[in-house]
This record gives sequence, C-alpha cells and structure tokens, in this order.
Amino acid sequence: MVVGITPLDRTIVPAVAIHDDEVRATAEQVRRLVAAQCPQWSDLPVAPLSDELEGTDHVLFRVGDELVARMPKIAWAVDQADADARWLPLLAPCVPVRIPVPLHVGEPGQGYPWRWTVVPWIAGSTPARLGCDDVLLARDLASFVRALHEADPAGGPVKSPGSRGSALRHADEGVRRVLPRLAAQDDGFDVAAAEAAWDACLAAPEWDRDPVWIHGDLQPGNLITDRGRLAAVIDFGALGLGDPAPDVAPALWTFTGTAREAYRQAVGYDDATWIRACGWALAPSLTGIDYYRHTFPRMAEHGRRMVRAVIAELT
Repeated sequence: MVVGITPLDRTIVPAVAIHDDEVRATAEQVRRLVAAQCPQWSDLPVAPLSDELEGTDHVLFRVGDELVARMPKIAWAVDQADADARWLPLLAPCVPVRIPVPLHVGEPGQGYPWRWTVVPWIAGSTPARLGCDDVLLARDLASFVRALHEADPAGGPVKSPGSRGSALRHADEGVRRVLPRLAAQDDGFDVAAAEAAWDACLAAPEWDRDPVWIHGDLQPGNLITDRGRLAAVIDFGALGLGDPAPDVAPALWTFTGTAREAYRQAVGYDDATWIRACGWALAPSLTGIDYYRHTFPRMAEHGRRMVRAVIAELT
C-alpha cells in the first residue's frame, strides 16, 4: 500500500471493489472524521488517492500535502491501526529508512466502522510492479531486512498459524484446495510442476531458532524510493515475530536478474530458509491468482510470474 508517490502518479480513477465484503470510506467521511477527531488538521483538504495506488486492504486519502489517512476496507485489516501505533515507534529507530509511524489513531464514526490512522506522506516512487533488476535497491532492502530481523523481539506478537512467518505447512490446505481450480485455467504455467515445487518447499527444514521481527510483505508497492535508493518501507500489516523466510522472498517478489541474486546473497540466510522463502512466494501466488483473477488482474499477473519463477528455481 503506497504512502508516498510522485505527483505525476496521482490521477484519480474509479474505485473497483476487490472483495465482496469491502467497506470503502469516502472522502466526505474522512473529512468529517478528521474534523471531529483531529481539529489541528480540520482545514486541510481531503482527496482520495488513485485506485491504482491501493493495495488489497486499505483505502488511502491525502490530507493536505503532508499526511495520509489509511482506512481499512476489509475486516482482516482492522487490527493494523493499533499494531502500527504500538510497534512502529519502537522499530523506527532500529531500521535505516523511514517507516510510517502513525501520528493519530482514529475511532469509528460518521458511518465508518473501524479504527484508522493518519501517517506521514512519504514522497517518492515505487519500483516496477512486476519486478526490477536494480542491484543497489536490492542491497538497500537487504540492509533494511537485516536491521529489522536484529531488532529486539521482546513482547512482540508471534505470527499465528497460516500467516506469513509461521510454519509453511499451515498453508498447505489452502494450496491443495486451489490447485484443481488452477488446473482448469490457462495461467501460463504447468500446475503439476507448481505442485512439485510446493512439495519441495514443504520438505525444507522448519525454522528452529528464535523468531525474529518480519515485515512479511515486501512487495514493490510497499517500497518508496528516492533517486533510485530505498527511502522508506510501508504497510506493516503482516508485521510480527516468526520465520524470516517471508522477508527473503522479495528476491522473487521484487527483483529480477542480477538483483535477485544480489538480494539473496546480501540478506544472508541458509539454503533451507531460501527454499521456505520460495514457498512463501508460491503459496500466496497460487491462492491469489484464483482469488484476484477478475477483481485485481495486476495482482493475479504478479502471482503468475511468481509461480513461474519458483518453478524455474526448484524444478
């Protein structure tokens, strides 16, 4: 989910529902919520960001020139406001780039049902959505990941079974369920080969050391760059303590070519963690292709590319 983007990318396009049960805040609701709860910002204009800049779980609004309101649009995201407010202030001094520490946690109101946040607007650009071969950026992101993984885990929330950072086997049921549906489609990869790659991922030894802080969703849209270098990392909805493998997966999610190998080497984990990372690239891609096929084609296409990349890596 993008907090900062260059002004040229701010064209407003019509919102398209990704989920059947979305709750989409409106600009008028956000204006009223800000006026009632944040009087210091009540005179600032409120405008929705382009739907192209949304991710899967929040609607974003500019508040003046320096702020963004992040409004959850699906029930699974409603805990992020409180989690960000609790943990990001503690993690911000530990990492080498900016992260969006909330300036305000809002209460439900004006017909909007959930807590929400106001965060700083971080200007910049995002890498190419379908991957980039940028070695310097790969090394920058690896430095962020290493610093995050070294942050004190005391008291942090342990990842629940099935979420990124838990044991990969907890994702097996969802993968097996979707494979027959994918076999009935033509997504440009061999579903049997994808299943063989998944089996290889499951066979990797599980993480048996202390859990570490992970971001869990280092997709291109969650990275803000300035003049080609990493300036900020945003959207901490998958934050928690667990297996570091999901934060190794950006080698596949985010980078191509020589940058892929540069990231893998710079982040510095063993072969078993790499194979689990392939699993955390593969599992959400397989399920996401099916889920987002018609409602979020860009996400489905990203998933197809990930599946092909993992098949090439492991089979």
